[in-house]
Amino acid sequence: MNTEKKLTEMETFFMALADKTRLRLLNLMRNGEICVCFFVEVLKEAQPKISRHLAYLRNAGVVETRRDGKWMYYKIVEPENDFAARVLRDTLVWLDSQEKMKIEYKNLVKVCCSPETLVTINHTVKSNVFAKTDTSESNRELETFLL
Repeated sequence: MNTEKKLTEMETFFMALADKTRLRLLNLMRNGEICVCFFVEVLKEAQPKISRHLAYLRNAGVVETRRDGKWMYYKIVEPENDFAARVLRDTLVWLDSQEKMKIEYKNLVKVCCSPETLVTINHTVKSNVFAKTDTSESNRELETFLL
């Protein structure tokens, strides 16, 4: 690889790290894959802005994507270059030491992973009729299944 191409790759890598929004995104991805919808919720930023910054990180080779239906998931990938990988690891440690980054990560865990997270399904039929079932001792198997 020629020197000019290496310098261009270095420039792209460091420019990917040289933005507050992208650093915040990396902070949220530091322990695994995250759906775009959670970035929007935690960072309180518009989805197009989040997607633009994620595309920048992807083009710099810092994150990769996975599609699941309509949803896009992003995760950090370690760069092939050992020096870049070390810089990225050190950057993530540095982010983890910042109070604001810790708070945003805790908010992600709350929004993404808490059992209290409610899902709203719009345009569903609402029924006032509930299925009745016999939960007597003889139907424990059904009761266990329903739990």
